[in-house]
Amino acid sequence: MVPVGPGIQELRVQAGAAFRVIYIATMAEAVYVLHAFEKKSRKSAKHEIDLARARFKILMQERRR
Repeated sequence: MVPVGPGIQELRVQAGAAFRVIYIATMAEAVYVLHAFEKKSRKSAKHEIDLARARFKILMQERRR
């Protein structure tokens, strides 16, 4: 997986189709799911990774407040 941010993990689910869940679990208060999507090609689409990065950035900004 293309790096999204420090501590970010990917869960791969095979249930007929292939699904990905991008999450961060290194924070004591919660597991944050940044994005979940159905994978339709061998490589994850750039917009899927960009969305996870954007959500990670927002999460980090909110935690700094």
